[in-house]
Amino acid sequence: MKLIRTKGLKQWMKIHKLYKSAFPAYERKPFALIWKAFKSGKVDIWSLQADGNFIGFAITMKDDNKVLLDYFAISDDKRSCGYGGKAIKLLQEYYKDKKFFLEIESVYTNAKNLDERIRRKKFYLNNGMSEMKLLAKVYGTTLEILGFNCSLTFDEYRSVYLNVYGKHTADNVRSVQFPDGK
Repeated sequence: MKLIRTKGLKQWMKIHKLYKSAFPAYERKPFALIWKAFKSGKVDIWSLQADGNFIGFAITMKDDNKVLLDYFAISDDKRSCGYGGKAIKLLQEYYKDKKFFLEIESVYTNAKNLDERIRRKKFYLNNGMSEMKLLAKVYGTTLEILGFNCSLTFDEYRSVYLNVYGKHTADNVRSVQFPDGK
């Protein structure tokens, strides 16, 4: 499996198609906003490939020594084949000298898809991520922050949004109290 920096139109089209199908509209940033940040060097967009075939993608936001895995998806027909875990390990290795972290929908809120959220969290924990005891509300969605071999404050987390997408976006990132005893 390989991480390949996205360059060509064919890769972009595959990534955009999976982006739209893998994430609900309320969780998707406008792709033009991501593209602008990519062009400025603040975002990496990776095509995940195995044996020359498109498997999925990863989009990371970069700020100094911090990297937020903003979007990560494996194609439906390639899920449960071990590619997700391999891709996470490649990303952890690539960004090993940075504070590497990600967001998941919180398992501490009532939700129709709570079982899915719990499975997703278990996947990341089984692949080297750990709980950071940070919760954030981003545009109304409560997210839990998981990290890889690092510590992180809420202000450091929010600074990634500020420095990549600007004040308007960062103003929609708010701290949420972590549940007692968790």
